[in-house]
Amino acid sequence: MEGALSSEGKMNNSMNNRKNASRMERQQRKLDAGFVDALFPEVTGIVVSMIYHQRGIQKSLPRVVNFFPGSYALFRIDCLNKECVDGGFDLTQVITGMIRNRREAAKGDLSCEGNSPSADHSTIAYEVAIQYT
Repeated sequence: MEGALSSEGKMNNSMNNRKNASRMERQQRKLDAGFVDALFPEVTGIVVSMIYHQRGIQKSLPRVVNFFPGSYALFRIDCLNKECVDGGFDLTQVITGMIRNRREAAKGDLSCEGNSPSADHSTIAYEVAIQYT
């Protein structure tokens, strides 16, 4: 039967459609968030250092994400699990709370908020450092 998709092909299309929709939503969230310098003019830089842990994988991955005055003020870091949909680690409350209280450092742990075949598929241990004028 020509043109008919197998169930695997349909599943791949469905997954690709969800990933594309998710990518477009992420881009819109960035635009809606505004820029660090417009929202937080006293902030000169934000550094998020983290150790990424994925369930079932022994090796942890260190990551560093920098936010500059010209960066989007969307403090959400994507999950690295390729099967994760709409996943990531939202540090918005942590970072905005730090700025509100003019704190320079914070530490904590977060679990990925995304949908994946395995629950609790990834976590991060993070440290946030903020520089002010």
